Amino acid sequence: MARVLGMLSLLLALTLAASGCGGSKKSDKADSGEVGPANISIWTPFVDPELKTFKAVVADFEKAHPGIHVKVVGGTNDDKIVAAIRGGNAPDVAQSFSSDNTGAFCPSGAWIDLGPYMEKDGVDDSIFPEAPRDYSKFEGTRCALPMLADTYGLYYNKTLLAKAGYKNPPKTISQLTAMAKKLTQRDSSGKLKVVGFNPFPSWYENVPAHFAPSWGATWMDGDKSALNTPAWADHLRWQKSLIDWYGYDNLVRFNAGAGDEFSESNAFETGKVAMHMDGEWRVAFIKREAPKLSYGTAPFPVADDKQDLYGAGYVTGSIIGIPKTSKHKDQAWLLARYLGANANALAKLSNGIQNVPTTTASLKSPLLKPLPGFQTFLDVFGNANTTTTPITRIGAANQETFQSFVSKYLSGSKKDLEGGLAGVDKQIDAQLKQAQAGQAP
Repeated sequence: MARVLGMLSLLLALTLAASGCGGSKKSDKADSGEVGPANISIWTPFVDPELKTFKAVVADFEKAHPGIHVKVVGGTNDDKIVAAIRGGNAPDVAQSFSSDNTGAFCPSGAWIDLGPYMEKDGVDDSIFPEAPRDYSKFEGTRCALPMLADTYGLYYNKTLLAKAGYKNPPKTISQLTAMAKKLTQRDSSGKLKVVGFNPFPSWYENVPAHFAPSWGATWMDGDKSALNTPAWADHLRWQKSLIDWYGYDNLVRFNAGAGDEFSESNAFETGKVAMHMDGEWRVAFIKREAPKLSYGTAPFPVADDKQDLYGAGYVTGSIIGIPKTSKHKDQAWLLARYLGANANALAKLSNGIQNVPTTTASLKSPLLKPLPGFQTFLDVFGNANTTTTPITRIGAANQETFQSFVSKYLSGSKKDLEGGLAGVDKQIDAQLKQAQAGQAP
């Protein structure tokens, strides 16, 4: 489950009438498994080989709940889920890879409020660390449970670092910058052969959200966009300074010749990049595609004046909920609770899919068998300072609007940083206002 950005206009325009959770007194018996038999369905974006693991864990659920039979449909997406809800033929349980869309699923009533079920079963959302707890609810309504997370950190090539005289990865941005420059290799013509750290906007996982925790940068002030801050300005000045050191056009040429992020020619896996921001899933990719690569993982470095934040990072993830049209809500809740709150189920999913499990207990489950390098991401996920992007009615539209400006500033086509940030805030505030009024921006 890698990064998913992109605002779904269908979700923004969603006008489904709000609905209650549809729970009955049967849900009082949910904990003891005394809900009646039913055939239910779940839609997930996973495809093989991850889908195989998902189905195996669902099979465990069926064994624990005789009489409830689950049809698993893989390869779905949020557009299909919303269309199915509108058509009255949605699954009983749905998984989305984009927690950004919690802000559309919850207020529209497309996914039911799970609060009553949680209260009856004694499931408190304190079982989740703060970040996933936040990205699976909106304005007090919990219409989803987090289910597996993507957590970001630093990957570094031990061989290249050792040749440059480094024994340890950087912990601060100034250390990262100095090491990036020393680790960079050019040929006789000046062409980049090895990049110490690639700061180019949208290079693989280089989006503002993933960098934000290192500067303590935030997105909102109440219900208004708040990007015009010293933290964001400091981050962008650093990023542009390093881009300018490499040469913007030089990085463009390097990127054109580097491999696709999700392929065996990935630039970090082939030794073309010495240090690299990436998610926990890269551990499994490396095991499969570059097993001889000598590498390490660490929390991403932090701004020199924010060293108390070291060890934290950015997290996002998938969410699981019950569409309002489900005809078997009590049984659907049992499945959603099993996949989203059962520590051992989450550990098994993590082992097979290589995403971070999303409850505090699952991080310590004896069934969890992390690959080498994966523990870093478990630690980052559990860090109290780890953050996520706030859930809004416009999904990822604020991130995309910001990214558009960032790309222009880092290329040099936009010069006025503070003025540009103020302008982005105005654009996002307008989008939020339109969404609040029920209009797609």
